[in-house]
Amino acid sequence: METVFRNARIVLADEVIEGSIRIADGRIAAVDAGPSAVGEDFDGDYLIPGLVELHTDHLEGHYRPRPGVFWNPLAALQAHDVQIAGSGITTVFDAVRIGSDPEMPGMGDHVQVLVDAIAAGMADGRLRADHLIHLRCELPAHDVVADFERFADLPLVKLASVMDHTPGQRQYQTVAKYVLYYKERMHFSDAEMEAFIADRHAEQALYSDKHRKAILRRGLAAGIAFASHDDATEAHVAESVEDGVSIAEFPTTLLAAEQSHRAGLAVLMGAPNVVRGGSHSGNIAAADLAREGCLDVLSSDYVPGALIQAAFMLPELTGNVSLPEAIRMVSATPARAAHLTDRGEIVAGQRADLVRVRMHGDMPVVKGVWRQGVRVS
Repeated sequence: METVFRNARIVLADEVIEGSIRIADGRIAAVDAGPSAVGEDFDGDYLIPGLVELHTDHLEGHYRPRPGVFWNPLAALQAHDVQIAGSGITTVFDAVRIGSDPEMPGMGDHVQVLVDAIAAGMADGRLRADHLIHLRCELPAHDVVADFERFADLPLVKLASVMDHTPGQRQYQTVAKYVLYYKERMHFSDAEMEAFIADRHAEQALYSDKHRKAILRRGLAAGIAFASHDDATEAHVAESVEDGVSIAEFPTTLLAAEQSHRAGLAVLMGAPNVVRGGSHSGNIAAADLAREGCLDVLSSDYVPGALIQAAFMLPELTGNVSLPEAIRMVSATPARAAHLTDRGEIVAGQRADLVRVRMHGDMPVVKGVWRQGVRVS
């Protein structure tokens, strides 16, 4: 069986052409400029590669929709999958946190439940998108290395990030910012907040460096791609480069973003940051990094629909990013950074992971999604 899409504005790696594509056996067989008399008429809509999402916590929100409420994991996964695919995302790395979390006791058990659900969902063909797993490793947690060992060899685990949310550095560059975020959320008194911060500093001193080394050594040997998280300084970037990290997630300063990009790391920022016009935590704006030429990847983070919206917003917001460049940030570049070489571009031989997009004013609307040539949304 062959499928042909015609009369489409096809977003290629470096240009947009009007033409048609032919799909055979789940892959793109040909891309042709100009009119065609056969195939499904796209009526001038955009045809872009399926989006590749490296970092989304969205599944956790479906699994735990309220504090203390845990949903059936497969039902949660299916609800997440519908929204992911409906947003044009054909490959998603579902992020799960490993290492003890004071906000969510027993996190290790919950991670196992979610990982098992993702594996079951992929095995029985119920999912629209291609789901892989991103392990978010909280380095100061005493049990994070043991948790990593549990999951490192699973076939779906393709990406891990090394994180340290200790107050006074990286995301929380001042203790005051950390207190502002956590005190009300955790319902702490002043004394309880002070003790909580002291415990976090003690754990960091005891565990963070040795856990980072152990996890990177083990993960790189298993072929897992790695991301740093919230790099802020020259020292952070130098450490990431030395460690063999390929992605710089959410750098908090222009300096860290510029140096990461220059060193060949794919600089990843949140698409909600673009859509909202800045970071919700007051750090560097993603659009500013794009204007400086050091933004490589966008991630939907906590709003799946933000990914395609941000990609179509960036050209007008920045003036120096073309639509093909913006689409690469949500397709080919994240795919390559995560060691996926078979998707992310509309070119002969690649997987036919494709999205039909119609513009309504300045808002992109997903009108159709295909994964390996099969319509899934």
